[in-house]
Amino acid sequence: MVQLHAQPYDLAARGFYFETAEEFETKSKTNRNDCGDRVEEYEIQYIDGEDIDCDLAKAIGINQGNYSAFLDCVDTWEEWEKINVIVHVGECGGAFDPDMSPDHLDVDIYWEDSLKDLAIQFVEEGLFGDIPGHLQNYIDYEAIANDLACDGYSETVIAGQRLIYRCT
Repeated sequence: MVQLHAQPYDLAARGFYFETAEEFETKSKTNRNDCGDRVEEYEIQYIDGEDIDCDLAKAIGINQGNYSAFLDCVDTWEEWEKINVIVHVGECGGAFDPDMSPDHLDVDIYWEDSLKDLAIQFVEEGLFGDIPGHLQNYIDYEAIANDLACDGYSETVIAGQRLIYRCT
């Protein structure tokens, strides 16, 4: 469960915590400032929940206009879908659309800790052709990692997990 806070822009009003869109609607309708005027504009702050959901909130720029969609996505998307959207929006500059299909975004994600590890994986998978065993010790994985960086591969950390991604 995710907990959010609605912080009024009105300095004469108090904010409130909420966990659902319905709870926000109920509390915001009755929230008044010190003069008795209804509070209408809020900054939405992420307070508590899973690290992956916090990273999703940061990536999409959670606000009063998208908090409800964010809460729906938190409840329905699996972790890998959230990661795809975080990379697409937060790293690649894509737009957040709650109706987007997270498995059809223009990102490649690799579960490696570094570009060097990705270079090793690519060599082992044969992406550079069949390399005879007696030449394996002479492969410069750092140089391959540098080439990967020049080809648009980057490192990031999402929910404590290091990943390599490429925006396609």
